[in-house]
Amino acid sequence: MNNQREERIVQIMKLLESTPDDAFLRYALALELFNIGDLHKSEQAFLALIESNPDYTATYYHLAKLYEAKEDFESAKSIYKKGIEITQRLRDMHALSELRSALNELEFDD
Repeated sequence: MNNQREERIVQIMKLLESTPDDAFLRYALALELFNIGDLHKSEQAFLALIESNPDYTATYYHLAKLYEAKEDFESAKSIYKKGIEITQRLRDMHALSELRSALNELEFDD
């Protein structure tokens, strides 16, 4: 199973060579890195995506989940809150709802 994920990572990286600004591909790469357990590279990929494309709202949810996996709950809360601000501005109600729910759950567990 990990081998398939690693092959997908290689494929995504090849696609990114020709379209380095493709936010979806960068997001997919970050997710695949997370799924194989490479939290450091995944975090770097998510942060780079936020830097280059701050309105790619799905990034905030998954980066916060990564921080939760690392038990860095303060960073997770911060990212959820930043994502909430972005999704409110963009009026992305679905992503806003997911971020609020995740943040509420995290704060409830405190």
